[in-house]
Amino acid sequence: MTPDLWSYSDTVSGTGQQMDIAGYDVQAVDGKIGSVDEATYEAGQSYIVVDTGPWIFGKKVMLPASVVTRIDFQDRKIFVSRTKQEIKNAPEFDETAMTDPGYRDRVGEYYGRFPRTSSM
Repeated sequence: MTPDLWSYSDTVSGTGQQMDIAGYDVQAVDGKIGSVDEATYEAGQSYIVVDTGPWIFGKKVMLPASVVTRIDFQDRKIFVSRTKQEIKNAPEFDETAMTDPGYRDRVGEYYGRFPRTSSM
């Protein structure tokens, strides 16, 4: 797992402002995957929780901040560097364990094994 996996990229504008992005659509590299349920901005521990809605039968997933490639505040969209299938296969979001280091390690190991790609 890379140390910066849980940090937003310097190229993602607006994250330092801690704007409320809940409800924004989430665009995987191959199309819409769901919407942001919640987001955090803690240094080195940031993530977004995506509600995939009916696409994956209401599953929620936690994505480390580093997979966010761009935020379009005008169109209310978040772009991530993962495919729909990669997100579908991700560990399911566990609200009771999200602060547990072991759970975060498992999520980080899953996302850390994919090459970084951009999504525009």
